Amino acid sequence: MSDPNPTDTEYYLNRELSELALQERVLHEGMDNRNPPLERLRFLAYFTKNTDEFFMKRVGGLKQQIDAGVTDRTPDGRTPKEQWREVLDTVRPLFRKQSDYWTATLRPALADAGIHIREPETLSPGAREALQTRFEESILPTLTPLAFDPAHPFPFISNLSLSLAVLSEDGTGETTFTRIKVPPNQPRLLDLPDDPGGYVLLEDLIEANLDLLLPDIDIVDVSKFKVTRNAEVRRNEEVAEDLIDMVEEVLEQRRFATVVRLEVDADMPAASVSILKEHLDVSDREVFHRTGPIDFEDFFTLTELDRPDLTLPTWTPRPHPRLRPPAADSGNGTNIFDEIRKGDILAHHPYHSFEGTVQRFLDAAATDPDVLAVKAAIYRTASDSKVIQSLIDAADAGKQVAVMVELKARFDERNNLEWVRQLEEEGIHVAYGTVGLKTHTKTALVVRQEDDGVELYSHVGTGNYHSETAKGYSDLGLLTADRDVGQDLTKVFNFFTGPTLDDRFRKLLIAPVTMRERFTRMVRREAEHARAGRRGRIVVKVNGLEDPQMVEELYRASMAGVEIDLIVRDICRLRPGIEGLSDTIRVHSIVGRFLEHARVFYFENAGDPKWYLGSADWMTRNLDNRVEAVTPVETVALREQLRFILEASLADNRRRWEMRSDGSYDQVVPGEDPVRDIQEILMRATDAALDRGHGAGIVVDEDLIEGDLLVEPSVESAEQPSSGGHDADTRAWSDDSGPGAGSEGDRTDSEDEANEPDETAGSHGLDGSDGVDEPDRTDEAGEAGAPDE
Repeated sequence: MSDPNPTDTEYYLNRELSELALQERVLHEGMDNRNPPLERLRFLAYFTKNTDEFFMKRVGGLKQQIDAGVTDRTPDGRTPKEQWREVLDTVRPLFRKQSDYWTATLRPALADAGIHIREPETLSPGAREALQTRFEESILPTLTPLAFDPAHPFPFISNLSLSLAVLSEDGTGETTFTRIKVPPNQPRLLDLPDDPGGYVLLEDLIEANLDLLLPDIDIVDVSKFKVTRNAEVRRNEEVAEDLIDMVEEVLEQRRFATVVRLEVDADMPAASVSILKEHLDVSDREVFHRTGPIDFEDFFTLTELDRPDLTLPTWTPRPHPRLRPPAADSGNGTNIFDEIRKGDILAHHPYHSFEGTVQRFLDAAATDPDVLAVKAAIYRTASDSKVIQSLIDAADAGKQVAVMVELKARFDERNNLEWVRQLEEEGIHVAYGTVGLKTHTKTALVVRQEDDGVELYSHVGTGNYHSETAKGYSDLGLLTADRDVGQDLTKVFNFFTGPTLDDRFRKLLIAPVTMRERFTRMVRREAEHARAGRRGRIVVKVNGLEDPQMVEELYRASMAGVEIDLIVRDICRLRPGIEGLSDTIRVHSIVGRFLEHARVFYFENAGDPKWYLGSADWMTRNLDNRVEAVTPVETVALREQLRFILEASLADNRRRWEMRSDGSYDQVVPGEDPVRDIQEILMRATDAALDRGHGAGIVVDEDLIEGDLLVEPSVESAEQPSSGGHDADTRAWSDDSGPGAGSEGDRTDSEDEANEPDETAGSHGLDGSDGVDEPDRTDEAGEAGAPDE
């Protein structure tokens, strides 16, 4: 029997179906009785939010391709139309599960706990009268009934708006369709007077009082519906005169984009469904009949109730032990720049406070008189961003400030436009886009004059400069005074404001110029070690593994005997556990109270391990179509922390799922073993570090997690070449990004590569077979998953 061909389409999972597999795991958390009721409700709300974005971006992109006649096949062998059909068939039962669980289980459980979602007709006469008064005074004036008849055109229905469809007769036998939009500027959940814990839905209150809005007509039926429109609206950046104008036009076009989904009440009459289908131009397949509430996203408000008995214990991000806030009687406390010079600092959000680490770094840059310049790349930030204010304060203090604000950050375009205008009004140098690329780096650079010269302080992270998401996203960030990292970041920021991106970097892996090649070399090097009889080991933690070339490289490494663990929260094209192809690969996914968002990379390198963290997933868009930055982590103490995070993740038996070779997932359960929840473990480890005092950000419990990842060169690696027994092999698979890289004169990775064979991503495989074809770019349109993705 011949070995499997790692480029065959049968060995690649579909991106869209893989994304829906994640949403099924999210929905499972909303139906897992081990979670308290309001935590389950939070996951049901997330399921709605995530699937709304999935339809806007991914299904919208597929429908665009279908309308354009695109028939190209994705790496898994599907056309856009085939994907579209499978996606709609896959998601339909998930919506039914959500609705059925709410109706049969969660709503009664909340009622038993004193939280009631009531129908107006079930209320006492006094409560109904009070609600009617509130309706007349506050809600009725905001409503605008839009009739559809020979005198009125069919009304425009905005994206994600919840509406009432009213069928009525006026005595002549003629039926009129009227659309009433549920006002988004009113609370969706209205608390009831004299009924603590009681609520009615706004749409139910409107329906109960339609006689006040539509008097003197015979109402035949009232049903709810919701429309989802395509967000995949783009303009050619090459011909756009101004990127700001282009983004504003895209935002306007989204309002009128194609409808990709219609959700209606399960009992909506055929006449109303027919009118909506015809005028919204949707097919039967795009209509989803829902029981119970159509939209769960507004239920997030209930999860904020002060009911600790119904939620998980609250977690407040802790100070980093090396960056404790100064005591009231201790003056100004530790200078953050002095502390970074003593040694690199690893911040881990939300375990460590964003305000006490990253925000403090930027605040210090703004106020420190010795700081000469501050530079930052902003992909997403909070609407009331203190990060932006720090940059403005730095400019007001006379420092040179340069900011890259990515205007094309999906669904944050309008917010980022406002920040661009404010920054420019302050006289700050602002770059706001790069033709053909998104800027996704999470980097900041501070230039400081010190006694021994100019020092460069850098922050390279995996998450956005966003104080709110830092409370719920699990992200890592490295604060370092490593001059090589600072000089590399200087080149990256020069690209944002200058004409070209340098391709010579000392330590950072930068997309789209060096990252793909360097990651490919490191995967291939592990395969060479395995072929030579040494242990090959790769552990990667990312949000998505979509890139077909990286999947092929991992398949070939597995065929060589490399042990590979992939912790992939979201999309994963790779199929683990296939005999002869991916026997040694395991794929894990963690879904917990915090969104797993950090990217960490480990390559064992025959006992001379390489550790990295940064902004890039292993997706084609990140490796080829975005500006991304990944940094080596060289300090042994910080590597120990990363090792603890990875090994504790692989030992999790509460939040972890394991992928089968067919792309389905099984949740790992504790059985007779103690429950090991990675996020709970890290909370305890963070508290223990704070109790211990000045030092590392977490206490690594070596007894708790057994593992074999290396943090520093082993004795064996010091006694043998890092790769193969032949000089040519040693040159071909050397990696100079570890400790000491770039320290010998001005040597750079680009110069080192001059002695290497022409082995780049997309070239022939190690066994001489052809590599994969160039990936289908149409499969990369849009982003799915968390907003940052």
